[in-house]
Amino acid sequence: MNIGKPSNIPFEKHEVEEYERKRYRGIDQKLVHGREGRLLRKILHKIGHVPLLVLDVPCGYGRFSDVLLDKGFSLVSSDISFHMVERASEKGGQPHSRFLSGIVADAKQGLPFEKDAFPLLLSMRYFHHIHKKEEREFVLKEFSRATSGWVILSYYQKNLLHILQRKLRRNIKRSKTRIKMIPRKEFCEEVEGAWLRVVKIFPLFTGVHAHHIALLKKMGSS
Repeated sequence: MNIGKPSNIPFEKHEVEEYERKRYRGIDQKLVHGREGRLLRKILHKIGHVPLLVLDVPCGYGRFSDVLLDKGFSLVSSDISFHMVERASEKGGQPHSRFLSGIVADAKQGLPFEKDAFPLLLSMRYFHHIHKKEEREFVLKEFSRATSGWVILSYYQKNLLHILQRKLRRNIKRSKTRIKMIPRKEFCEEVEGAWLRVVKIFPLFTGVHAHHIALLKKMGSS
């Protein structure tokens, strides 16, 4: 399994199968997966009125499809990898579900959707793979263009303890994965530059883990 695979290289079919089987198998990752799901449900509850349509980008293998569909959303899943989209479509396309379609797209190249197409856009575990500031700003503007209201976006906030943990893990496991952690002030500035405002930021595990999930609102939206 190549968990350290660069985010701009699409997963092949066998890699998707292996990734889904192994990525959240460890005890620590099961804790992370469970906490992310609970936080996402909490944020969706905070939004209140359920929008009719949500875009999950990048959708991966559809890890959060059940959460969104269980809340009554109509779901569009998008990813750079055809095989990820295919798997997300399989997970979402159950009888009587509100899964609409899967679309192959790269947010760094622009999303193939009309302005204000989605009342809600979800992007989990993607932003920290974008190391260049100008690319993050472009992606944020694409997200802002595609939504008419809300964005739920996860990012890694600079955290010294987590940095030390990752350095130790790389030395032990020889992992090649590199993530981008940014200070909260820088994150908020980049968000505002895309005509979005921060409603609330939810830490995954306060003080211990760098992963945060931000609820954003498009400026000027009702």
